[in-house]
Amino acid sequence: MSANNAPEPRYWEKMRLIAATLKEVEGPIVIIAHEDPDGDALGSTLGLYRALKKLGKEAIWILDPPRFLRFIPKEEEYHPPLEALPEDATLVVLDSGDKDRAVGAPVEGFVINIDHHGSNSRFGQIHVVDPTKPAAAMMVKDLIDLLAVEWDAEIATPVLTGIMTDTGFFRNSNTTPEVFETAAELVGYGVKYAELADRLSWRPPEYFKLTALVLSTVQFHFGGLAVTAHVTRAMIEEAGAAEEDSDDFVGLLKTAEGSVVAIFLKEREEGVKISIRSKNGVSAQRIALELGGGGHVPAAGATLEGKTLEEAYPIVLEAVRKELIRSGLLAPDEEDAKVV
Repeated sequence: MSANNAPEPRYWEKMRLIAATLKEVEGPIVIIAHEDPDGDALGSTLGLYRALKKLGKEAIWILDPPRFLRFIPKEEEYHPPLEALPEDATLVVLDSGDKDRAVGAPVEGFVINIDHHGSNSRFGQIHVVDPTKPAAAMMVKDLIDLLAVEWDAEIATPVLTGIMTDTGFFRNSNTTPEVFETAAELVGYGVKYAELADRLSWRPPEYFKLTALVLSTVQFHFGGLAVTAHVTRAMIEEAGAAEEDSDDFVGLLKTAEGSVVAIFLKEREEGVKISIRSKNGVSAQRIALELGGGGHVPAAGATLEGKTLEEAYPIVLEAVRKELIRSGLLAPDEEDAKVV
């Protein structure tokens, strides 16, 4: 295991310190996560928020979830972004590998950083990072246990959502026995699992129109070892979709038979956002780091700022080529060969 992927030393000692700190805090506790929040960002932050509210704390939850997750928070739980933190506030940043990716409030003052990304920059007065955890929500589960909050379905539902989504609904390689044990425990607190799993899979009609356009861009590279696709702003407009409707297409690409790397490129105003998934010993994290991003071994991402899709493709494929060579799946002198 590389240094980046090693768990934070003294994990439980630090988690106990965070629990004790949050119990003693008398001022507001502001909870935020990373930009473009996913199920884990929502699940970990909302679960902790509800637990702290149950403790009687003044907690503020700031997150703008994508449409498919908006059935989980209650209207009264939403809070607008803060330009400045309240006096005596404690800021908790969850699931964000770098403070520059955290949104909703300025990352300043007393900061608690809890994350499972190995590339985390270890910011904050207290930080605990454990890449062996498949989701930040797993770490929040530990923290809520240490806070001695009585679990119920309201708290358990978002936490389970974070675990489900970051393990690919228990299909990814980060699905460990601990994941199943934790999920079973959370369901035992009254989560309506079948209903939750069904709702998390709902997509609007525009999503299916956009899917047809995206699938027309699919290409296979390096003899089928890598698969790519992309979406443009024009395609999103044509389908009448929202930008977030393309967020899970990389998961669809990952199912391509024979591929070990799936890359989805999203055209954005600032450049091209890259989502990467990998398997069979190939590291999405290494590819992302090559592109200036970060993440986990099976799932990572990056943004090529100021680049067009045409400029981004060769850059991305060169990073993929290097990783396939490192993994022993491609000869050093082997060029890309698209598979029709």
